[in-house]
Amino acid sequence: MADPRTLFDLTGKVACVTGASSGLGRRAAVALAAAGAQVVGVARRAEALQQMRDEIGDNAAAVAADITDRPGITQLATDIAAPFGAPDIIIHAAGLNTREVADDVTDEGWDQTLAINLSAPFFLSQALVPAMKAKGWGRIVNFASLQTTRAFPGGIAYGATKGGIAQLTRAMAEAWSPHGITANAIGPGFFPTELTAAVFDDPARAQRNADQTCLGRNGTLQDIDGPVLFLCSDASSYVTGQVLMVDGGFTAK
Repeated sequence: MADPRTLFDLTGKVACVTGASSGLGRRAAVALAAAGAQVVGVARRAEALQQMRDEIGDNAAAVAADITDRPGITQLATDIAAPFGAPDIIIHAAGLNTREVADDVTDEGWDQTLAINLSAPFFLSQALVPAMKAKGWGRIVNFASLQTTRAFPGGIAYGATKGGIAQLTRAMAEAWSPHGITANAIGPGFFPTELTAAVFDDPARAQRNADQTCLGRNGTLQDIDGPVLFLCSDASSYVTGQVLMVDGGFTAK
């Protein structure tokens, strides 16, 4: 029997993380690097990406790009592979929530939300999968949400994409897992990120959210480390097509 501690070792693996400039994406990049992976962060904000690279060091690279630029996806895949080789792991952490209520949803808000949250994870994965197939090993981790299964005020576009992510994850597993590529999703609860700043800036609202969980607290950035490493490593080799809720038990109540 292999040493169970080696199951989470990512030495020799290359990981790409979208949305790596802040929040859970940046935390995922740091965790993967700590486990031995070489990490390529992708986001639009070059300066924030550079801060991520500086934090990790030589095992990180930054690619400033717009992941919603569909004609540019092939070039983006090439740019991602340039620093360390084609990725073995892709984490889709980039996200947008316009918080437009149903009666006020705009064409632009709807289209941008779908482009970032749902279309980009598919088309970027599609571009990176051939190299994973050639190796017979790959990990795709999408980001779901509490709104994958729950309706929140002002979340109709965001919730539609996150519901879609659950089915996209299952469909990716059906299509690509026969080639050794697992596809799973993480569904974060309430974590302090740029997307949730409005919530955490209101202590009473943040406490109400905490009170709705089984654990009685909101998430901290380090709470994402274990789930990320599990789904990106050999520890999850027989897990695919699943949504792992990392929400303190919010969706269990």
